[in-house]
Amino acid sequence: MQQNHHHTGLTDAQVLESRKKHGENILTPPAKEPLWKQFIEKFTDPIIIILLIALALSVGVACYEYFSGHAAASIFLEPAGIMVAIVLATVVGFLFELSANKKFDILNKVNDDTLVKVIRNENICQITKKEVVVGDIMLLETGEEVPADGELLEAVSLQINESTLTGEPVIKKTINPADFDKEATYPSNHALKGTTVADGHGMMQVLKVGDATEYGKVYEGAQIDSSVETPLNQQLDKLADLITKASYVIASLIIAGRLIGYFVEAGGLQVADWVQFGGYVLNTVMIAVTLIVVAVPEGLPMAITLSLALSMKRMLSTNNLVRKMHACETMGAATVICTDKTGTLTQNQMKVWNCDFYDLNDYPDNKNQTNHSSDIIYEGIAVNSTAYLDYSDKSKIRALGNPTEGALLLWLHDKEINYLPLRENAEVVEQLTFSTERKYMATIVRSPLLGKKVLYVKGAPEIVLELSKNIPAKKEDIHAQLFNYQNKAMRTLGFAFQIIEDGDKTLYIHEGKLQNTNLSFVGIVAISDPIRVEVPDAVKTCLNAGIGVKIVTGDTPGTAKEIGRQIGLWQDDEPEIHHLTGTEFAAMDDKTLLERILNLKILSRARPMDKQRLVQLLQSKNQVVAVTGDGTNDAPALNAAQVGLSMGDGTSVAKEASDITILDNSFSSISRAVLWGRSLYQNIQRFILFQLTINVVACLIVLIGAFLGTESPLTVTQMLWVNLIMDTFAALALASLPPNKKVMNDKPRKTTDHIINRGMAKNILGAGVFFVVLLFGVLQYFKHADISSLRQFNLVDFGSSFFNFSKGNGLSPYELSLFFSIFVLLQFWNMFNAKAFMSNKSAFAVLNQCKGFLAVAFVILIGQWLIVTIGGEMFNVVPLKFADWGIIIGGSSLVLWIGEARRMF
Repeated sequence: MQQNHHHTGLTDAQVLESRKKHGENILTPPAKEPLWKQFIEKFTDPIIIILLIALALSVGVACYEYFSGHAAASIFLEPAGIMVAIVLATVVGFLFELSANKKFDILNKVNDDTLVKVIRNENICQITKKEVVVGDIMLLETGEEVPADGELLEAVSLQINESTLTGEPVIKKTINPADFDKEATYPSNHALKGTTVADGHGMMQVLKVGDATEYGKVYEGAQIDSSVETPLNQQLDKLADLITKASYVIASLIIAGRLIGYFVEAGGLQVADWVQFGGYVLNTVMIAVTLIVVAVPEGLPMAITLSLALSMKRMLSTNNLVRKMHACETMGAATVICTDKTGTLTQNQMKVWNCDFYDLNDYPDNKNQTNHSSDIIYEGIAVNSTAYLDYSDKSKIRALGNPTEGALLLWLHDKEINYLPLRENAEVVEQLTFSTERKYMATIVRSPLLGKKVLYVKGAPEIVLELSKNIPAKKEDIHAQLFNYQNKAMRTLGFAFQIIEDGDKTLYIHEGKLQNTNLSFVGIVAISDPIRVEVPDAVKTCLNAGIGVKIVTGDTPGTAKEIGRQIGLWQDDEPEIHHLTGTEFAAMDDKTLLERILNLKILSRARPMDKQRLVQLLQSKNQVVAVTGDGTNDAPALNAAQVGLSMGDGTSVAKEASDITILDNSFSSISRAVLWGRSLYQNIQRFILFQLTINVVACLIVLIGAFLGTESPLTVTQMLWVNLIMDTFAALALASLPPNKKVMNDKPRKTTDHIINRGMAKNILGAGVFFVVLLFGVLQYFKHADISSLRQFNLVDFGSSFFNFSKGNGLSPYELSLFFSIFVLLQFWNMFNAKAFMSNKSAFAVLNQCKGFLAVAFVILIGQWLIVTIGGEMFNVVPLKFADWGIIIGGSSLVLWIGEARRMF
């Protein structure tokens, strides 16, 4: 319907007054945290906090030892090493996120300077979007984005794409109350900021601008800090707590045990030398503090940061632009994916699904018979349309204008028929554009094909069918076919034509409608927004991985269910209890919803804040929620979820609220993100297995030394090499392992699970105790035998010296170098066992895909040789003979072969 009135618009004074009262038409940008604050946040990691405590203790011990004259300045190497570990772990993470955000900012540029047409001072003029004010009279034309919320004053065949707000690609707009859609998400006579005019034109009066618009409310909702702690952080908190408690308990045992031992040896409290006792207590406390420092896995934060950073980089190659590092791993813990429909599950481009055209010569009494059946259909589609195709990107031809008409032009393109020559060569004599009242479009052209005038009609099949006189099939059959298509949530169009003979003076178009026609019905076309080809398999992969998939869309229940059926989520006999509309959802209280929420599969007619509420309810049921979406309507839910996944061509608001941007808009990239996340978590577990085995061994060596009254054979600098450099390289090696596709057969882990599972605990303690026994034996053997080469090794002497607790001859520099190298090589081979952990495969499996792992392992081996060869006094080492290197490498590899035997049997 069109109503023409004379609108004068606002005066300049009224514009200023309105802007002062209602504000500018800009969205208040989110307050970005300064870089220094983003960096400081990296220090809130639980393991980093433990390191900071260890740093404080280490500085205290170093200061005491140095200023009391008990140690040289080299004592400060340990706190310096811990400081390096902290700085590296925080700086690497910060720089990777900074880099990702720069890529994101380039992707997410917004332009508020686009020109729009308004009436001001009784003149039509152009202003920028941001200059629009409440009260402005605005002209809306096909292809333009609506810059503010307003009430329509005129609407001529007006259709608006509201997919950014509701998920629905085409909404018919009208100012006639009789035609209002009562089920529509937003009023039929309103146009909203951020939506696009798909067809027709209109005029509206602006009611709201900037933050007050529906778009602005969603944008504001997307900025609310709905952040929840990630599963990995929760588990690292537990690990930090475990390490803290274990180190304090062992430290307490050392203090208690040594004090009891002292008094027993001294003959009781009465005879103790209290001055000597004071020194002994201080020394005991120093040993206890040393143990606490040794117990802290300095390399763990760096390892996790490197693993996440490496995954960020590798995921980018699979079209996942990760903005926040934690999202790499959190995707692997996801138990529910709430996905938008339009643009995520579907292609967000209408396409012809099927054509049912009839042979024009099969009509018994048809005066419109022609030998050009196909050509008539092609010409009718080309000329009786207001849509265009954008050929600028040859790889992806885009439809401009009405999406349904665009689908017909794309169908011609697929048949290698260019619509433009057909349209340009046919002179338009008269035309009726589509309107919601008529429900059809009609065009009379001079057809170069027939050399005559032709009337082409397309529109709602029921209407076109009633207008037609020549119908090649039974109406019942045609209606049955239409019903079949409409049940599959498809849009349908009917086509008809009439040849107008030369000299025919009949008035076929009069007062905005057809009359006196003799139309021949050509057929019907079913059009849909097809699902992406890869989606059904990707959804199946997620379901098999134990991840629930829920469709949350602003579309109608019928359309949502049909899409659910096509992707394998909704069955024909699915209970209706698994579906809710937005109205039903909003009317229910949280208690009622919590009982249904886990079994819910589809939420249709959903408004933006419904999605956010759904996410928060799922989280209250201990679900780890990932949300996908491309529209502004998805932003609050994207922000509230543990992982928000926006589409590469989504709105700026959606991308701003997300953690990961899927550059190729493919749901299969989401299932790949789950694969990466689960594999990354496995690799982090493998590193923790490797790292904590080292720390258990180091702690037990300090503990045994404390009770035997001997100093640790491992110096501070040696432990820094192991805990910082070697462990960092090991983290790189384990993080470089290819993703394990078998993880997609497992169910998601529970948020209550400890990162150290039972199998890991057995391995850490088993391997740790085995290494300690072996190293203690080596230590005892070296103390009681003067070893200048491992070729002197005697198994009988080794056994007899194990329980010999006399002081012996002490350890020579060469023996200390041998001990250090044996300690490192045991851990080196254990890294291969860590690689194979949880895979049930040999450590040598798929080595051709693990070139990064092998390269890093080689670097560790060369690094150890270099340190021992040229480390000198700094590392308290002397060069070893090549024969001894061979014996150490071969002998310590027993760790790997024992692991291989266990995995085999």
